[in-house]
This record gives sequence, C-alpha cells and structure tokens, in this order.
Amino acid sequence: MSSPTLPRDVKYGIGLGILYLLLGTPMARDWLEATMSRHMLVQMPLLVILGIIGCRLLPVRWQNDVLARVGGSVPCVMVALFASSYWMLPRALDAALTEPLAEVGKFLSLPLLVGFPLVLAWRRLTLIGRGFVWTNFISMLAVLGWLYIVAPVRVCNSYLVNDQEHAGWYMVIGSILLFVWWLATLFIGSGVGPNKPGGNGSGTTLA
Repeated sequence: MSSPTLPRDVKYGIGLGILYLLLGTPMARDWLEATMSRHMLVQMPLLVILGIIGCRLLPVRWQNDVLARVGGSVPCVMVALFASSYWMLPRALDAALTEPLAEVGKFLSLPLLVGFPLVLAWRRLTLIGRGFVWTNFISMLAVLGWLYIVAPVRVCNSYLVNDQEHAGWYMVIGSILLFVWWLATLFIGSGVGPNKPGGNGSGTTLA
C-alpha cells in the first residue's frame, strides 16, 4: 500500500518555511549581516522573495478575498513601498543589528508587508501602475546607493565607510541592471494583456 503524497503546493510551502527558519538561524544571520552589501542586497531581498512565493502558493480565490478586505491594490502597493523604503534607511539597519525586536520586525515585515502585498496587487495593476512600482523602487535604489557612495562619513554605525561604499556601488549597478531588464520585458511584450500576467488572467508574475 503506497503512502499518500503531499500536494505540490504543500511541499513548496514546507520548503519555504524551512528556508525562512534557516535564514533566521544565528549562523545565517551573522554571515548575511556581517557586511552591508549582504545585509541589504542578499538577506532582505530573500525575505521579500519568500513573501512573494508564499502569496503565490495561496489559491487565487484566497488572494482575491484578502485583496478585497484590505481595500484593493493601491493600499497594498503603498504599504509595500513604505515598508521597503524604511528598511533601506541606515537607522533601520543599525536597529536590526542592535535591537532584537527590530530584527524580528524585519523578518516579519519584509515578507508580509512587501512581498505578500505586491503579489496581491500585481494582477490588478495596469501597465502604468506596474511602471510606477518599478520606477519608484529602481530610482530609490539608485539614489540611496549614490548617497552611500559619496557620503564622507559613516551613515550606518554598524558598518565602515568602505563597506557602505561597496554597498552603494552594488545598489547603483543593481538599479541599472533592473532598469535594463524591465525595459527589455516591455520590448519583448510581457506587458499587461488579456492572456498575460496582470491582465484578465490569473498570473501573478512580477514582470
């Protein structure tokens, strides 16, 4: 008699939970938060991605119910933008490294207030709405990266000046690559349409 197999989404959910717990272990946190670059450009994006994948694992009907309860796509986008902006600030980085409650807040807010609401809103956003999200994020990444590069003093007490300069260059380069990639997706026809994610279909791809 064969043992029952778990549904694919349940398996993915378990794997997602294991990865989330691994990211929260002291060893993983110490390594990822040892440099400003890994903290901002590896750990934080991974937490957002976990929220994105977690939301996409939910049935579309559940996503629509949650979206209706929170007031639609605009509140979701605004929450995601404010939460992501906050965790790019030097003061927030310092707090996450020195205050346990702030670290817990980071691990909860990035998946739940950035990744999760972005997926909820994405299917309902028009091409202009998606462009607003992308341009806002890319410009914020570029401006903060440039400030980290040109700042003559440490803007984050937990990291040295050369560390913040390296992080700044990575942010600027990353913003340029994201912008080029986003434009490429528009030229190859991955915008909003009736048979494409973000149109009247049920896809939730963030592109």
